[in-house]
Amino acid sequence: MKYSFEISIDAQSQEEAITKLQAASTLMQKLKVTEIAKLAEVVKNEPAKTALAKKALGL
Repeated sequence: MKYSFEISIDAQSQEEAITKLQAASTLMQKLKVTEIAKLAEVVKNEPAKTALAKKALGL
């Protein structure tokens, strides 16, 4: 099943918003719901782990 939603995205430009949405869509397609929820929890509540992940990704 597919569901449609109307959402707002914080971004500096429309292009940035599109890129964010495309990236989020890829994560939603490739990860299980539990994995996405855990990823969101870590990003929200564990800045040290988030910083480590960014470093590992070269960001």
